[in-house]
Amino acid sequence: MTLAGQVFVVQLLVLIVVIGIGATLALWEVRREQDEATRQRVTGIGVAVAQSPATVAAVHDPNPTALLQPVTERIRKQTRVDFIVVMAPDRTRYTHTEPDRIGKPFSGNIYRALRGETFTETFTGTLGPSIRVVTPVRDEIGGGVVALVSVGVTRAAIGDQVFAQLPLILSAAGGGLLLATGSSLLLRRRLLRQTHGLGPAQLRSLYEHHDAVLHSIHEGLVVFDQGAEEAAVVNDEARRLLELPDGPVRRTDLPVSLRRLERAVVRDEMHVTAERVLVVNQDVVTWSGRPLGTVLTVRDHTELRDVMGELDSVRGLAESLRAQAHEAANRLHTVVTLVELGRAGEAVEFATDELRLSQALIDRLTGAVHEPALAALLLGKVDQALERGVELTVAEDTALDSAAPLSPHEIVTLVGNLVDNALDAVAQTPDAWVEVTVRHDDGRLLVRVADSGPGMSQEAFARAMERGYSTKTDHQGLGLALVRRLVARYGGTLLAERSPESAVLVRIPVAGEAR
Repeated sequence: MTLAGQVFVVQLLVLIVVIGIGATLALWEVRREQDEATRQRVTGIGVAVAQSPATVAAVHDPNPTALLQPVTERIRKQTRVDFIVVMAPDRTRYTHTEPDRIGKPFSGNIYRALRGETFTETFTGTLGPSIRVVTPVRDEIGGGVVALVSVGVTRAAIGDQVFAQLPLILSAAGGGLLLATGSSLLLRRRLLRQTHGLGPAQLRSLYEHHDAVLHSIHEGLVVFDQGAEEAAVVNDEARRLLELPDGPVRRTDLPVSLRRLERAVVRDEMHVTAERVLVVNQDVVTWSGRPLGTVLTVRDHTELRDVMGELDSVRGLAESLRAQAHEAANRLHTVVTLVELGRAGEAVEFATDELRLSQALIDRLTGAVHEPALAALLLGKVDQALERGVELTVAEDTALDSAAPLSPHEIVTLVGNLVDNALDAVAQTPDAWVEVTVRHDDGRLLVRVADSGPGMSQEAFARAMERGYSTKTDHQGLGLALVRRLVARYGGTLLAERSPESAVLVRIPVAGEAR
């Protein structure tokens, strides 16, 4: 049975018991009220009969029965009591509902009435159990007790009065049961929807599997219910990768780029935080066409991205070498052809001119930049830029003895991404150029990459860094985010300039330590 079904059955049983007890208590209360009302009614009738002057006069008559029996019977029928007995102080009945009992002794307590008291009691007499009152009849002259009056209603008659109200009590109980059953059915329907019709064993198994999976998977998982700002599920890996606090996690605790995802479907999107490069996926979960919330998964690609960055650098160098080899082959064919044509002088001049230009660039870079990896990168980027129709130059004031505080890999990542972004920005424009400056300036490592493009406004630049993600149509996303992460690690600054030309400027304190 489903959990909702079990709750419904238990609730229905409890309701039946509670309503049954309530109906019983209501019946008992009606019975008690009827008893109290009967006591008051018989007391009033008895006292009225006892205090009537006709009663006092009749008990002094030689034949009191003849005078009293018709009167008491008429009163009994009018007041709907079961008996009115007028008796002598020695218990001899003057009147009775059953005439054959007249003259016989009264059964019941009379001693308190003989002392002048009026009292009620429940007693089993000749007509069965009854609630009765016994009150004295006093002489008008001396005030002594000259007779007694007893008025009573049998328990059977009281029971009939109580049972007459039983249909109303049962109707109220039945209405309450129907209302409670309807409410239970609505609750059952709600529980079925919320538990998806699962039973307790299935829910327990689901929870155990859910808990085991959350703690065993190596991906970060964040689940938000529909319309909720506080996460319903956050596993340990998500807290580690996103540096989330302990306790409840709100959407505002996520990195800025992840907050803006809201409820969009995302596939393998790169996001960069201060310390990590993450691959993010997000799906909207639905049930019967109704959205339940979102499931966000996060994978750490920091090391993979670093390796890919190195691979990109190596690939760039390989492409540069390929271009140079191709160009060298063309030049060699030209020299050989000139020699075969007997124009050896021109062949020597052509070869030395090309060698002089290439060697001059190599000598200048190796003389100004003492970091071999960076020098090789810049040489490769020069040839890569030429292939794309862009003139890439190294500024005259470029001079770098050491990449400190950055490692060779980090300086290649920094400069390579900035140059790639600049090449992408100007590749399709006429007279495109890119200029790179790398030097130490006032105790800081300065890297400036300028280009002939329109540049980015401060607002657009800030948004690009805040996004921290990259798509195929957004060339400045991931590279710029990687640069921002590297600069932030060393406590540096990253700025965009548009005057006198478009440029991106990085300053990193030489004495700074990675954070």
